[in-house]
Amino acid sequence: MYAGVTASSSASPPPARRVGVTPAVELMVLATAVGVAIASYFTLRGEGDPGRLLAPPLVAFLLVANLVTGIALMMLLGRRIALSRAARSPVGAGGRLHVRLVLLFSLVAAVPALLVTIFASLLFQYGVQFWYSDRARGMFENAASIAQESYNKEQDRIANETVTMAGDLASYLRDNAIDSKRFTEGLFYQLYLRNLSEALVVQRGADGELRTLALVNPYDRPLDRVVTTDMTQRLDKGERAVVIPSRDRVGALTTLDYQPHTYLYSARVFDQQLEAQINRGGAVLADYRQLIARARALQLRFNAALLIVSLLIVGVAVWIALTVADRLVRPVGELVDAARRVEGGDFSARVPETLERDEIGTLSNAFNSMTARLVAQNSALDNRRALIEAVMSGVSAGVISIGAEDRTIRLINSSAQQLMGLAEPPVGRALHDVAPELDALLDQPGREATVQIAVQGEMRTFAVRIARDGSGPIITFDDITQQLTDQRRAAWADVARRIAHEIKNPLTPIQLAAERLQRRYGSKIDPADTTFARLTDTIVRQVGDLRRMVDEFSSFARMPKPVFREESLVDIARQTMFLHEVAHPGIRFALDHDDPAPSLVCDRRQLGQALTNIVKNAVEAVEEADASEGSITMTLSESDGRVTIAVADTGIGLPLERDRIVEPYMTTRARGTGLGLAIVKKIVEEHFGTMTFADRPGGGTIVTLSFDTAPLAALASDDHSPSQDDDRTIAALTRNRI
Repeated sequence: MYAGVTASSSASPPPARRVGVTPAVELMVLATAVGVAIASYFTLRGEGDPGRLLAPPLVAFLLVANLVTGIALMMLLGRRIALSRAARSPVGAGGRLHVRLVLLFSLVAAVPALLVTIFASLLFQYGVQFWYSDRARGMFENAASIAQESYNKEQDRIANETVTMAGDLASYLRDNAIDSKRFTEGLFYQLYLRNLSEALVVQRGADGELRTLALVNPYDRPLDRVVTTDMTQRLDKGERAVVIPSRDRVGALTTLDYQPHTYLYSARVFDQQLEAQINRGGAVLADYRQLIARARALQLRFNAALLIVSLLIVGVAVWIALTVADRLVRPVGELVDAARRVEGGDFSARVPETLERDEIGTLSNAFNSMTARLVAQNSALDNRRALIEAVMSGVSAGVISIGAEDRTIRLINSSAQQLMGLAEPPVGRALHDVAPELDALLDQPGREATVQIAVQGEMRTFAVRIARDGSGPIITFDDITQQLTDQRRAAWADVARRIAHEIKNPLTPIQLAAERLQRRYGSKIDPADTTFARLTDTIVRQVGDLRRMVDEFSSFARMPKPVFREESLVDIARQTMFLHEVAHPGIRFALDHDDPAPSLVCDRRQLGQALTNIVKNAVEAVEEADASEGSITMTLSESDGRVTIAVADTGIGLPLERDRIVEPYMTTRARGTGLGLAIVKKIVEEHFGTMTFADRPGGGTIVTLSFDTAPLAALASDDHSPSQDDDRTIAALTRNRI
């Protein structure tokens, strides 16, 4: 099927013609397999009653047809793989050994698998068919039909009895009122006479509501929901009676000749034996039908499993054939490949040594001896390369040699690899793929530059120097990230010293003036007006906070260490807004928050200081805008484990250098110190938060503080401090102001 047979003799007859497998033959086999599969699907889908088993000969025939075409298709696929492997092998020879082994192993596995599959399929199907017959199914269906017929007759009887009872009750109502004792006795008598269990007389009013006129309910069941308006409308259209079946009883509704839209309902509770018989008959029939459906599905699944297992067996046989062929051809292929590598200049090429002392083993050992001699001749070049690498590895700066044409990395020292966070030397890779920032510097004319590169998720700053020669540029760089950090820390120390110098001196006169105001004018102001007391207390407290902050700045040249406790953001925000609302009555202040209001684990004093600085900047921006009416709105919200504080103003908006407004001493105002937002940023960072700036729609600025509550919750402390108690007192006084 796959290869022809050639023969020769002493007379040298002409070679026999080989019968080849063309792509047309492969397509024909594939089309046949697909056609057989589609025909089998439609045959099984349209074959017989779904409640019956399929004919065993038909299923076995379809199984064999699909199995034969599937095996042929897998053999052709194995032939294709064998030819592709032979084409990749250095030996070549058209892959005849691979193809012959695939054919042999496929036939050895396919014939037994086909016979066993046919025998197993027929044996299983006839065994299943023995347990399911038309006689058994008819018996179950007859039993269920008898039970259902009894149920239907009971429904007809109750409907007829209800209609007859309606006529008798109408005659009672001609002589007696519906609420009379005689009518009630007659209703009980009718129920007893007709073997009924309950009754109900209802009337539909003009508004469509149903009202009960008479009731017999020994089972204490809510009968007012049994009769519906739709049922009465059906009776008005001419129906004789409406049957109302339920799980444990059968009822009927009919018209009562008493007053317009008057109806009679009666029902009979099932005997437990009748109910059990109906349920048992239906359940047995349903179980039997479900069992037949499962048996049919099991029949198809079993034969499908046989088909899949048989194809897997043939597939494993083809795989084994390919593996055996590879092992036979591999030694020769390795020798051919190694020889070609030596031809290309790779003198380190070797072939695996074998324990067999045959011709292949002898040739392999001779080849390895030859390549070893060639390697010895190139040791001088290796020594020179090792010397260069040793010199570069001793340099603390990073050094990278780049190719002049393709900008690939030719050489990199260990320092550069460590500074860039590379696990392996990227020799041979393009510089753009390893460090696009360095690659961009090669397009610039300068020889020195500073660049930031993300190394393992952390931004580092490198001082880069570029040397160019004929062989390509050489990049050297040092990590100056820590140096810049130290410079920023020195700037913060200078900020602390300026704060201590500029603020500490006026604190004592301010505090003494506020205390003197309290002593001299506190008793002269109406006790009902607490504004004066609150404002002077606030001045004294804020002066104390400033004094403590300045003392700590002077001692440690850094921000005070925060004390984290769970605080109400609404109280902190109200206190901040109140202070500025009193000082700037021409600006409208608003505070919006979720309900319930969010809380946050924070340092109350530091967070209040941050909000005060932000609102102070917003007030100054509104005043500079010179608008007729300005507003500042603070919004508190909590979502997905983050608490957000947004301050929006209608001021002049953000400056052009908005990226530098949080740096120390960066200010756009004549009298500003440039420390407010820098301190706010420091406080927000110590609270595991972020601060962003955005333009407000319609003009103005929105400053957003976002805090992650999870790490803050772990820092919660139970310590109390006097300043925090004072903050809560002021928050309580200002709670109703905003």
